[in-house]
Amino acid sequence: MTRTDAEQFAREWVHHWTTRDVERIVSHFAEDARFVSPIAAQRTGQAEVVGRDALRAYWSVVHTFTTFEFVLERILWDQQQQELAIIYVRHIDGRRDRAMELLCFDGSGLVAKGEAMYGALIES
Repeated sequence: MTRTDAEQFAREWVHHWTTRDVERIVSHFAEDARFVSPIAAQRTGQAEVVGRDALRAYWSVVHTFTTFEFVLERILWDQQQQELAIIYVRHIDGRRDRAMELLCFDGSGLVAKGEAMYGALIES
């Protein structure tokens, strides 16, 4: 993956989240992908979600929100490590905060592991 590919991936990723297309989101993850999130820890009691099917089930909650939008701010790309940081602002049911997803790609271009990091609420 090149920086141009990473930028395109981030734009598509934000679009798929904003349109709540969970199938497209999970299609970018390896079957045995591992994802760490503080929200997963709150909802499931475990910070790590393992496997594409588990990610699909975990992320299906996106359909329960009235308003849901991600706005891409920028990316950070490490070519050597094949790691992408997507920095964005989340607008979810009246809440607004900055977030970052750190995604590590395997040799086939799929996300092998990821981690979500969320900031404090941003005043409008």
